[in-house]
Amino acid sequence: MSTRISTAATHAAAIAQIMKQQSALSKTQSQVASGKRFETPADDPIAAARVLDLERNQAQLKQFGKNSDLLASRLNIGEQSLASIGDVLTRVRELVVRANNGTMDATSRASIASEIRSRAQELLDIANRRDASGEYLFSGYSTATQPFARNVAGVGYTGDEGVRLVQIGPNQKIADGFPGSQLFMDIPEGNGTFVTQEGVHTGTGSIDPGQVTNSQAWVRDSYTIAFTAADTYEVRDSANNVVAGPATYTDGGSIAFNGISVTVSGAPAVGDTFTVAPAGTRSMFSTIDDIAAALMGPDTPSANATFGTRMAAALQQLDQAANVATNLRGEIGARLSAIDNAASARDQLTDELSASVSQLRDIDYAEAISRMNQQLTGLQAAQAAYARISQLSLFDYL
Repeated sequence: MSTRISTAATHAAAIAQIMKQQSALSKTQSQVASGKRFETPADDPIAAARVLDLERNQAQLKQFGKNSDLLASRLNIGEQSLASIGDVLTRVRELVVRANNGTMDATSRASIASEIRSRAQELLDIANRRDASGEYLFSGYSTATQPFARNVAGVGYTGDEGVRLVQIGPNQKIADGFPGSQLFMDIPEGNGTFVTQEGVHTGTGSIDPGQVTNSQAWVRDSYTIAFTAADTYEVRDSANNVVAGPATYTDGGSIAFNGISVTVSGAPAVGDTFTVAPAGTRSMFSTIDDIAAALMGPDTPSANATFGTRMAAALQQLDQAANVATNLRGEIGARLSAIDNAASARDQLTDELSASVSQLRDIDYAEAISRMNQQLTGLQAAQAAYARISQLSLFDYL
């Protein structure tokens, strides 16, 4: 039994084959022109899905780069502000050392007080500094709120305790600053363990900030050094128990108890007292304000002894503030270094993602051109064959 093939069927099959080859050639030509293996996800669903995932990762890395740039800008301004704070504190310290001189008269001290007040205003301006986006540097989360303002009680903080974390990598976030309370308000008082002050004061005695000689022996409490005679003292705790003495007082000699040591100088009067209390915190602003106020005090022997005590305490407090600013400045440096390291890691990952995308999406030009030439040759052969077949007729053989 034979199968009959009609002329129409032969023509349809040949044309369909030609159209198929034309479609394949057109697709290859489009690939060569665009440089891409696929134009739509339908061309290669698996590769297209993988490319979309990789491109999403690339976009994420690009956003991390933008975050890093903004973060670095804000941290750099913060670092400059901390450097300015250090300059202010250094200058105030120089003025305190100059003022704490027995040759200074009331007029000279008033002149120094005037400059210190201007330095206090400069410090306040730094505390309210903004970044390049107009946001306050030291107000915590409340970046639109001015963090510091002077009132009748001194300088108050109106920001919060938060700090924003900025994501600069897939698994890395860095804080963009510090709350103003940490930098300006919570400065350790005294030597960080205790603080000394005058109590009853009618003589010319003064006390230094003291030091810790044995932290294990320190008992956190408030103590009173009382002079029961011009040359005799005793130390009592908050429950009025005697913890040291009675002992003989020596001008400039050390008074030691419970793992600490303080030095009293001058000539305390009978009944004069000095206190030793656990250290708390105080602000940079109150420290500088107190210095200016002390400089405006009376010029008498007793007042001058008090002034010496206050200046010694102020110098230590300025050093504590400078240490806080220096430590935070170092932390900013570490954050900026981390940003640089993260940028290097992002660049490397971006290159790897680009290579993966290229491997999935880009064509092999040598293979594609070779395939295009083969498809073109096949199409031309099919077209030539069809041209011959289409001219055949039974009448040619009758």
